[in-house]
Amino acid sequence: MASDLSQTDRKLLNVIQSAFPLVDAPFTEVGQELDIPATEVISRIGAMKAKNIVRQISAIFDTRRLGYKTVLVGMRFAPEQLDAGAQIINEHPGVSHNYARNGPLNLWFTLAVPPHEDLEATVEGMARSALAESYRLMPTIRFFKIGVNFDMVKGVGAAVDSYSPDGYNRPGGQDWNRAEPLTDFEISAIRELQEDLPLKPRPFALMAERLGISLQELFDLAEDFRERGVMRRFSAVLHHRRAGFGANAMAVWEVPPERSIEVGSIMAGFPSVTHCYERPTFPDWPYTHFTMVHATSKSGCEEATKAISDATGITKYMLLYSTREYKKTRVRYFV
Repeated sequence: MASDLSQTDRKLLNVIQSAFPLVDAPFTEVGQELDIPATEVISRIGAMKAKNIVRQISAIFDTRRLGYKTVLVGMRFAPEQLDAGAQIINEHPGVSHNYARNGPLNLWFTLAVPPHEDLEATVEGMARSALAESYRLMPTIRFFKIGVNFDMVKGVGAAVDSYSPDGYNRPGGQDWNRAEPLTDFEISAIRELQEDLPLKPRPFALMAERLGISLQELFDLAEDFRERGVMRRFSAVLHHRRAGFGANAMAVWEVPPERSIEVGSIMAGFPSVTHCYERPTFPDWPYTHFTMVHATSKSGCEEATKAISDATGITKYMLLYSTREYKKTRVRYFV
């Protein structure tokens, strides 16, 4: 799919996945940056959505700040049960990402549940229903980076700016896991902002009308969400494989406890790294740090992780490649 993209399409993707403008006529503003009319911007995005290169344009919220519980789960299935088991896992609405990967745990997914739901009991029930042989819950201990971005013109990862609201600015900061109090009206606004933006000249107008506020009040509220850490950003999300980034690896690293923050900070500084977390270890799982690396090829992932290893001095690591994508979507909150 990426080979069909023109240079204008690539520049357009760079603009809308970085910071989509929260203004009355956003496609006009995007077009001015590229020197093309708004109608052409809408047409080009529509064509790329039809090819599933652009998944969605909407607000990206922080699950934990909304009060939801979230965890990364690694499961082990017998090879003949993997596909069927993955489909059962997909049925849970809180599963946003679900991939088959190489390694001792061959299915990995993220799960988010509302505050009242028991996370561990939910995973246990899912594992039982899906006939998983074993599983591990791997919650975040320390958060270092989340910032998915691709330079479509250069064909490289461009996750330079990570999500760092107050409380995240220092690695391992203690506020990253704190839920932010929300009013009923703010929850209504979140329901609106999380939906895919319509490809219309004034796409925010109906949203503001349904909320009973002005456009400026809507944009001010979105900025307030961003400053409070509730919303990471408002932007487009790409289907990374269809956009040309055909390889992704979850690199897991054995990092000594005394070097956790130092190493995590170095890892987060690499543009090829979109996610970086510290997670718990187990007797059969010694890996502490998880970095997601995207590249146009498997060799690109290997080069990126070798560079991280050289920079940190961490030589004990494993690359878990995505071999099949079973699900990738956004959790819809408060619905």
